[in-house]
Amino acid sequence: MTLVLAGIAVFIAAVIQRITGLGFVLVLVGPIVLLYGPVEGVTIAVLLAFVASLSAVPLVWRHVDGRRTWWLIWPGLLAAPLGALFVRVLPDAALLLLIAAMAYFALVAGRIRALSGSLTGRTGAVVAGAAGGFMNVASGLSGPPLAAYAVGDRWPQRSFAASAQVIFVVFDVASVALRGLPAAPAQDVWMLVAVTVAGIAIGSILARNVSPRIARIAMLALAWAGATVVLIRGVLALFA
Repeated sequence: MTLVLAGIAVFIAAVIQRITGLGFVLVLVGPIVLLYGPVEGVTIAVLLAFVASLSAVPLVWRHVDGRRTWWLIWPGLLAAPLGALFVRVLPDAALLLLIAAMAYFALVAGRIRALSGSLTGRTGAVVAGAAGGFMNVASGLSGPPLAAYAVGDRWPQRSFAASAQVIFVVFDVASVALRGLPAAPAQDVWMLVAVTVAGIAIGSILARNVSPRIARIAMLALAWAGATVVLIRGVLALFA
């Protein structure tokens, strides 16, 4: 039953990722953490996010901004080991609360004008990239600081969405290297990988008829629900 529920969550996240260009881990992190726990759940989510982003790169490569991408990647790689340290030293309850907090931040970061306004130029890229690298290893959620930087630096949406796929691929590789591969049975992981690819393929078809706005509304609703449930579970774990 766990694998079936995880497969449904993965499929929905992959479809939304293909239609909107973002949101795979944001949609997935809530249910996957509830099903597999804060450590294994994020480890699986990061691996599947790598598959989702890698499958998208060939489709968007011509829109990638190499200069901005580089200035976000290298600070993230330097900060990534700190995220791995947090995962190793924090107990499960604290990790659940950390993941919930990062998920909430992911949902509101784009609305904080002071944040995006301060993230401009190369200094802003270094700060956003470092935050993204840390968050990717700790929770799989590297998008918020990158998106805030994109707004502050007036990065065109098409170019940012394309470049983000490359950044996610690099950050996910670093995260897998630091966190290790999932402990779940290999056949289960491969099944979820196949579901991810299928979701991307179906999303490519649906993208012709489904409005990105509708997909974004669904993404936000699922993400808010998932983050809230993870937060509740984290609070309950503190008193267990």
